[in-house]
Amino acid sequence: EYKGINVATLQTLAETHNLTVITVETLREAGFINKNQLVKILGNGELTAKLEVSANAFSKSAIAKIEAVGGTATTL
Repeated sequence: EYKGINVATLQTLAETHNLTVITVETLREAGFINKNQLVKILGNGELTAKLEVSANAFSKSAIAKIEAVGGTATTL
């Protein structure tokens, strides 16, 4: 089962920790997921940071928002 993480959360994480790459491990270290959870990135919220995001799954709206600001969405 997937744990949903919104692009708004990625934006906050990127700003707080000055990140350009966010992975499942990054989310785990930040306490958003536990060790065995799969991650699905969802499109809720605003994203302005250009990020390279790796996750187990993405919603279509999340991919669109990540790519709209020049980032990449990589499905694991």
